[in-house]
Amino acid sequence: MSARKLLCYLEPQLGREIHVGPWLDIDQERIDRFAELTGDMQWIHTDPVRAGKESPYGTTVAHGYLTLSLLPFLTESNHPDFFQKNYPGMGYRVNYGLNRVRFPAPVRAGSRIRARTRIESAEAVGGGAVQILYRLEVEIEAGDKPACVAESIVRVYPPA
Repeated sequence: MSARKLLCYLEPQLGREIHVGPWLDIDQERIDRFAELTGDMQWIHTDPVRAGKESPYGTTVAHGYLTLSLLPFLTESNHPDFFQKNYPGMGYRVNYGLNRVRFPAPVRAGSRIRARTRIESAEAVGGGAVQILYRLEVEIEAGDKPACVAESIVRVYPPA
């Protein structure tokens, strides 16, 4: 598929929510593993007793970057069928970057989160590639505010 055909395919989806991902439990074990991997051992994430006493959240909370790192799972963009379903005829996709990331609400240990995906824009960027801007919003079950709001830029390329 050419960039032009992909853009025509994506056009009816612009500005619309295209996906709601599965709920994911964020338990203390996941938070601790992330803390260990990143070296961010701040007590607000890793010490349930202290967080219960001193944190304004009454418990430990997930790292914002943990929430961000879970986006491939939460959006199901790592699912084997995702690529061909969303970019028919194209060869490969790369994460190009993020324009804006915010963490409006904490993810308390024991919470469940999921992501909602909306396509904001799509444009040809040369070499047969298409650049897509997604708005990703990670919601917390029974929460008033999202845990994370991000603009993700993806580039999709034709087969080599």
